[in-house]
Order: sequence, then C-alpha cells, then structure tokens
Amino acid sequence: MKQDALQRILAATAARQPVVTVTDLDAGAQAIVTAGAAHGDLTLTPDVMAEIETAIGRDRCTTIEAGGRKLFLQVLNPPKRLAVIGAVHIAQTLVPMAVMAGYDVTVIDPRGAWATKERFPDAEISREWPDKAMEAMAPDHRTAVVALTHDPKLDEPGLGVALKSQAFYIGALGSNASNAARLGRLKQAGFGEDELARIHGPIGLDIHAESPPEIAVAILAQMTQVLHPPKKKKEKAA
Repeated sequence: MKQDALQRILAATAARQPVVTVTDLDAGAQAIVTAGAAHGDLTLTPDVMAEIETAIGRDRCTTIEAGGRKLFLQVLNPPKRLAVIGAVHIAQTLVPMAVMAGYDVTVIDPRGAWATKERFPDAEISREWPDKAMEAMAPDHRTAVVALTHDPKLDEPGLGVALKSQAFYIGALGSNASNAARLGRLKQAGFGEDELARIHGPIGLDIHAESPPEIAVAILAQMTQVLHPPKKKKEKAA
C-alpha cells in the first residue's frame, strides 16, 4: 500500500470516518474511498460508488463485478458506539448484549447509586447530566442512543443532543401516550417533524416484549435493523 493511501486511512480513522479500500483483483490497482471521494489508481463509476455506500452501511467486505473487473471492497468502519441514558434494569441486560454485538457502550446517569461499575462492568460510566455527556461523546453515524429513564428531566436533554447529531439510531422508552407527550415537549423546544421522526418510540421492535431482557432484545434488534437496511433492488429498465 502506498504511503499517501496509508496516511488517508489513518486520518479518516482518527476522524471516525469510514474508509473503503478498493482493489482490482486482476490488475492489483487500488483506490481509497473516504468522505465519498476516491483517491488512487482506479476510476470508480457512480454504480461502484453506490455499491461502496451499501457495503459501508452493511459493514461488510464484499467482491463486486464492474466493467468486466472484479473489485474487492474492504470496509473499515469506525467502531460502533451505544449511549444508554439511564442505568436501569433494562440497561443491565442491554449493555452486555450490545458489547457482544460489537458496541462500545457508555452508560449515562447522574444518579451515582445507579451508574456503577458493579452494575455495568463492561461499559464506560458517565455521571454527567445527559446533555453534557452526550455533547462530550459527539454522536456520529456509527452511534446509537437509547433513553431509558422514563424521566423527561433526564431523557430529553440527551435526546435533544442526539437529534442534532448524525446518530444512526435514537430510541426512547415509554408508551404511545408518553411518547406523544415527549414529542410535544421536544416540538415546543424547537425540533421539527423530520427531526422528531428519527426517534423510535415506543422503543424496540414490536415483538410483544414485557420483561427487561425481552425489551433489551427488541431494542438491539431494532438498532441492528436500522444499522443494516436491506439492499435496494435495481429497477428494471422499461
């Protein structure tokens, strides 16, 4: 790999940006794709760039054919992160599950008796107020945010920061009625309909979950569904 390509990869990694190395498996030529732009020895068509975006979204290396060439796409995504607002019982099940799924987890709760290493040994602990903790975390496109306290004073400051970010998933615990009330308060705080539509509430896939472990399963399943959307089928020409 050329020195300039390595430098691009290191810079993108430091900035938590996805990187894709594209290799022509026959000729050996390579290109590095960062921030939607290609650099290197290969000319990449819009169709190939679309395949690259799909590979980034699916977080999966793949081989494609384009113009009679076989191209290997190696995806280097930044680590997934999960911010959990509320050191509650659901969080105690969700956190180890998320760690197993490859997330770096931060539990945010200013209530010191709840947010402890004894209860969450696999997570970073923040006892800052949720908006301050979220601002320090700076959620990006590889970050999920779940609000679980059921307390507007704690959940909504964190949700407000998440809605201004590129977080790929935002979810909040509560019934349909409490979610509607939450959206109303956030609307009064200045958030628009498109922004509020990003909140998954009630949180999790509708699998009739009742116990904290079941709700945790529903949350992680919905996060996964959003992170890996189905590949769009190409429309056939008329």
